Amino acid sequence: MSASGNTTNFVERLTQHLATLDVCVHAINVKATPDPKPLDAPFVSFLPAFLKGGNGVNNGYTEILTGILADYLVYADNYKRCVGIIGSGNRNFNKQFALTAKQYAQRFGFPYLTEFELRGSENDIVRIGQMLLAYAQPTPSAAWPNPEA
Repeated sequence: MSASGNTTNFVERLTQHLATLDVCVHAINVKATPDPKPLDAPFVSFLPAFLKGGNGVNNGYTEILTGILADYLVYADNYKRCVGIIGSGNRNFNKQFALTAKQYAQRFGFPYLTEFELRGSENDIVRIGQMLLAYAQPTPSAAWPNPEA
């Protein structure tokens, strides 16, 4: 889901990066596929900040335009298979940067993993790709890194 195309662009570039490592990614753009379906495998959500005006502190924390993702998450309890969410946005919006993803993490009870700005840098692609690969390894110690650490 991306009004400006930044998040879609990032996910496409991340998918290409992971393909060079022989990792197949199945991405669903819920904006392009608005009818929810059951998701059987664990997944990560990517969500840009979509908020109604304000500053994200005293006001401007009302989510807009992201109801399609909420519908997907609620449908067939898909949120239970969401292992985390990655936020994006524009740091110029200060407290509103990636706020929608943080709200979703709180609302659905899955971790807020990390964020990237706008279309993300190549470093973001590598960093987030490594995070996803570390989690996907079938070892007992595999766990999401703490983004606050």
